[in-house]
Amino acid sequence: MPYQPPVRDHAFLLRDLLELERYANLPAFADASMETVDQILDEAARFTAEVLAPLNSVGDKEGCHWAADNSVTTPKGFKAAYEQLVAGGWPGLGSDPAYGGQGLPHVVNLAFSEMSSSANMAFSMYPGLTHGAYSAILAAGTPEQKDLYLPKLASFQWGGTMNLTEPHCGTDLGLLRTKAVPNGDGTYKISGQKIWISGGEQDLTENIVHLVLARIEGAPAGTRGISLFIVPKFLPDAEGAPGARNSVKCLGLEEKMGIHGNATCVISHEEATGWLLGEENRGLSIMFIMMNEARLGVGMQGLAQAEAAYQAAAAFAKERLQGRSLTGPKNPDGPADPIIVHPDIRRMLMDSRAIIEGGRAFLFWTALHGDLAEASPDEAARQKGHDYMALMTPVLKGFLTDKGFQVCSDAMQVHGGAGFTEHFPVSQYLRDCRIALIYEGTNGIQALDLVGRKLAADGGRAVMGFFAELDGYVAETEALGLDELKPFTEGLAKAKGELQEATLWLMQNGLANPDNAGAASTDYLHLFGLTALAYMWTKMARTAQAKIADGAADPIYAEKLTVGRYYMARVLPQTAAHLAKLKTGAETMMALPAEAF
Repeated sequence: MPYQPPVRDHAFLLRDLLELERYANLPAFADASMETVDQILDEAARFTAEVLAPLNSVGDKEGCHWAADNSVTTPKGFKAAYEQLVAGGWPGLGSDPAYGGQGLPHVVNLAFSEMSSSANMAFSMYPGLTHGAYSAILAAGTPEQKDLYLPKLASFQWGGTMNLTEPHCGTDLGLLRTKAVPNGDGTYKISGQKIWISGGEQDLTENIVHLVLARIEGAPAGTRGISLFIVPKFLPDAEGAPGARNSVKCLGLEEKMGIHGNATCVISHEEATGWLLGEENRGLSIMFIMMNEARLGVGMQGLAQAEAAYQAAAAFAKERLQGRSLTGPKNPDGPADPIIVHPDIRRMLMDSRAIIEGGRAFLFWTALHGDLAEASPDEAARQKGHDYMALMTPVLKGFLTDKGFQVCSDAMQVHGGAGFTEHFPVSQYLRDCRIALIYEGTNGIQALDLVGRKLAADGGRAVMGFFAELDGYVAETEALGLDELKPFTEGLAKAKGELQEATLWLMQNGLANPDNAGAASTDYLHLFGLTALAYMWTKMARTAQAKIADGAADPIYAEKLTVGRYYMARVLPQTAAHLAKLKTGAETMMALPAEAF
């Protein structure tokens, strides 16, 4: 069965759970009525299912092509699909109307982004990175830079990239060697080589705007001396149109495990002309605007590939005949029963659905807080939004991509040997998803960021606020006195207690020995993610129960209660194991000398 965008679940989250129309009094939400949102979801589903999804396998099998003139051709059909993307107005959903965007809340745009990534992850990366470049220039650009670049990026007429990694350094950007030499006229000569640049060269847009990290001569060593530069492929002329070719070249493409339809480039800057973005030596903080947006996008990619893989596995399980049900034939007129009757197949499918639906709610809930951080007139709501965006970003990136890859792996397992062949789509989902655990900061880096920076930020205000929110919601829900919700409140309260215990353990033991914090970090991130999903499932169960009590006939509400109970009973107990492991500290992990490996 081809990929079918989960419109019903998106509508449930936006209408019922997050109650988007509650914020209609805010200018940023004024145009986001559910009537409008429903139309957007339906049209997004049509475009992604009919235009992008059929190109997914094409892009995987054909890949991108590099030529000796340093040009890159994307797979057959990509350019026409990109033209339809632009013509349909999809690029501007969440962009500022001052620069040609539609100004809708980012949480609405997220629904389209998820559908796009599920349908064709490699294709969706081109516009995704462009929007990241747009956000960085919007935050730090001069008025002239904004007027020149933002309308072209918001419309996707021009593409965008971020140039961070160099052959000798990845995460440790303080080691970068790309240099910037002032020309004396406000421009700089940028020289250096960057690798693994997604969309670094392509034939989809008339120009490409590279955001390049480099060190100005004489700048401090390490990360304190890094600046950020706008380096366009074609230098804009007096009218802002692409002019002379800049000295930026694609030296080749990487041969990769997956996302073959996206051009992953080696980019050489050979005294290329660039313009400083923001202040000197403040480049990393500006680039993090783009990286944080990208990290949320990568978490979404893990979820999106999981959704597509789950759909394929569920369809296969309902059609594939193998063996008989342990409780007697369910297809007595056929030679065997469909494999969906077998408990272990159900285990993998239910695990997958519980993670996907809980993870989607967590992602959308966080995105709404991000919208409120910018749009709410209430200072406390804005502060909470900023706090939660900072705290949850590494969790969303690390947890959803780890779990998303597991869902893709389970989908292959459901297919059995058929899944290991290229006749079925799950092998591509598994290969494409794998990069999401690595790029924009590996999941180990996300875990270290969580325990080393985000927990302690502002005296622990964000995490303590989250704990208080969980306690308040449990008490409020228990006060309703509904037996149907007891498994949810009891499970959430237990998980929250374990997460709080783990947090206190880190505070007591991480400072005494930093290796303890490092050794505990991944288990802590997963404990946090599982607890956050328990909160989402409790919220969804309470919402669904209220709808059923009001007489709602849509079966989605009963399904939410069923899948939610499964999550609480079969998935959430993993929190105890993560707590037990992280409390063992670093001693056994660091005991072997390096030469023994």
